[in-house]
Amino acid sequence: MAEPDGTGARAAGKRTRVQQPRIAELVAAELRSRILAPGQGIYDLPTQDQLVEEFGVSFPSIREAIRILETEGLVTVRRGKVGGLAAHRPEPSSAAYHLGLVLQGDGVPLHDLAAALQLLEPLCAAACAGRADRLTAVVPVLRENIERSAAVVADGIAFTHTCREFHDLLVALTPNATLRSVIRTLEALWSAQEEAWAETRAERGEYPSVPAARKVVRVHGRLVDEIEAGDADGAERLARAHLTATQDLVLADDPDGVIDAAYARWRGAGPPLDSGRL
Repeated sequence: MAEPDGTGARAAGKRTRVQQPRIAELVAAELRSRILAPGQGIYDLPTQDQLVEEFGVSFPSIREAIRILETEGLVTVRRGKVGGLAAHRPEPSSAAYHLGLVLQGDGVPLHDLAAALQLLEPLCAAACAGRADRLTAVVPVLRENIERSAAVVADGIAFTHTCREFHDLLVALTPNATLRSVIRTLEALWSAQEEAWAETRAERGEYPSVPAARKVVRVHGRLVDEIEAGDADGAERLARAHLTATQDLVLADDPDGVIDAAYARWRGAGPPLDSGRL
């Protein structure tokens, strides 16, 4: 991939301007395709010296390509004695942050995000109930989360985090990959807002009571019962009613609040799942 001197392009540019990808963009595109290649683990990025040799381009072009991938959240440049390049596959938290920036810039209220999830997340409960392998791939995962939730009902922050994992898992276990990815992004954005709310309430000593927390655990258990029975309609109805009730608690504190993308940046996404479960 030799770098042109640009003389011919400048001469041609006097007659017509055809937008051509820059060398750095071409290098970034190739590295991006390697990082995102399906079915592989984390891509082991070569050093910058190795990239210069492989692509036959200058150091400035390689550095610019790396900067492009950094802004996309696909590469981190580590400084110091143990420095180097680290590649990352995209996570819902990253997508949630960028979506959050768009929504925050438009002044989208938090209740708008809640309404979107009320429409979409219950579809995941129905989809899980429709899985032929739900008894082995879905139900045990959700029941294990319920057990962990029941063990921390007296710890408001831990309880909220574990319960949000239940919702994250419900979405992550949805068999449709496109639906799963879109809703996990929304889920990560909402979870960040709700966990921030829980921390504020806990600091004020106003977190919902232990009996209220136990009621949530029971509802999660009933939802898993519906999924286990293969009742897609029942799972969807219960999921929507439960989600609306829990969202109302968060929205009541700040009914005019807008989405804050910073929460999604500070917090990770839901628990990763082995793709073999899906």
